[in-house]
Amino acid sequence: MSWLLFIPACFALNMAPGPNNITAFATGARLGFWAGFLAALGRLPAFAFLIALTAVGLGAALATSAVAFSIIKYVGAAYLVYVGIHMWRARIDTAHPHEERNIRALARRDFLIAITNPKAIAIFTAVFPQFLDLAQPVAPQFLWIGGTFLCLETVAIAIYVAAGKLLSGVINQTAIGRTLNKAVGGFLVFSGASLVLSH
Repeated sequence: MSWLLFIPACFALNMAPGPNNITAFATGARLGFWAGFLAALGRLPAFAFLIALTAVGLGAALATSAVAFSIIKYVGAAYLVYVGIHMWRARIDTAHPHEERNIRALARRDFLIAITNPKAIAIFTAVFPQFLDLAQPVAPQFLWIGGTFLCLETVAIAIYVAAGKLLSGVINQTAIGRTLNKAVGGFLVFSGASLVLSH
């Protein structure tokens, strides 16, 4: 396996502006870097679980099973739409009420967005095997690939949350904050609808 090829390809996937990253950006803007960062770490156990499924072959089975993949797709789409509508309707409160600072709840939201994302399973089953050397034991390679992905995902989280924090002075103005909430909410609803319409 060529790490010089894998790392940039992997980081491009990590940095793609999907539902988790856009949510991390918005949370960083609302609650600051550390709250946003810790909340966004909720996706890592989800991705680790999906990578483990891929490593033992279940990921490929799910990706090729029309029924199983459809179930995951529709559940994921419904959850994205639910979160999107919630963010669309959210009020801007510069005092940040206690429930908004519940890092555990925000991390759980990030976990659920990640674990119900069928595109993650498709990426892990389609991309990761391309970098395996079948002449060598596969399990240790998957361990390194998965570990590298999760490390780079952590870097991507930090970048998106930091970007949100950097722009928070502008974003947290009431009118702009509402616009961001609606934009992120609309993006999540669009992502959910796209999952339903995708083949």
